[in-house]
Amino acid sequence: MAAGAGPQNATEYIVHHLTHLNTTGKAQASIVDFSVINIDTVLYSLLMAIVGMGMLWSAAQQVRVEAPGRFVGAVEAILEFVHEQARSIVKGDLTYIAPLALTSFVWIFMMNALDLLPLDLLPEIGLALGIHYMRIVPTADLNATLAMSIVVLSASIYYGIKIKHPGGFLHELVTAPFGTSKNPVFALILGVINFALQLVEYAAKTISLGMRLFGNMFAGELVFMLIALMGATFSLSVGGLLLGLGHVIAGSAWAIFHILIITLQAFIFMMLTLVYLGQAHEGH
Repeated sequence: MAAGAGPQNATEYIVHHLTHLNTTGKAQASIVDFSVINIDTVLYSLLMAIVGMGMLWSAAQQVRVEAPGRFVGAVEAILEFVHEQARSIVKGDLTYIAPLALTSFVWIFMMNALDLLPLDLLPEIGLALGIHYMRIVPTADLNATLAMSIVVLSASIYYGIKIKHPGGFLHELVTAPFGTSKNPVFALILGVINFALQLVEYAAKTISLGMRLFGNMFAGELVFMLIALMGATFSLSVGGLLLGLGHVIAGSAWAIFHILIITLQAFIFMMLTLVYLGQAHEGH
């Protein structure tokens, strides 16, 4: 399909909506390709970060001694909830951990919420401005979700070293989960096995954290595309009218259900972030 042409059928429509605006002008060649930057993912991620920070800043400016308004009350409820979860999971200083958890929840929720916008609204506006490809949900891009999970991994390693000190952290890498032995040969064998299992555990937690968020949001995006295709078949016939009605009913039902999904996925990512950082504070 030419860059300037619109999708001609259902397959082209889905492929078009799954294509990123990137720095190369072509699809990513492999799973790992650092030469490609998805511009739409970066821009919408930054936009939602600015919107989220603006909302929190606005709530902070409206805090008064008297009873807060609904907006401030809602933000305070979220803040207290996140802090309580952090306090119950992480047995340590929450100075930076609680804000990290709050940031991850608000930011991911804001990015997920973009999926509730009409599917073709922003892409059509972009097309009118000469932007032929645009995906507006950053969390439906594996690059974004894995980047966030790598940040969580880095924070987990940082706190592991900070709390247990470098020697204790390295000692745990080669002694957990099977311990060690006084026999030098067995100690070496167990050390290699323990270290390998620790690497697998860190990698599995990081990949699953990013893949879980990506998979749910990508699936939701596909469902919205299929529902949109139902509406595209509307016509003044019995079948066309039924498909048009199905488009309205299915779209409304899925959008309502998707509100739960986007909130739940933000909550799960936040909770797992706290769990991983909590594990970094504890000895095996």
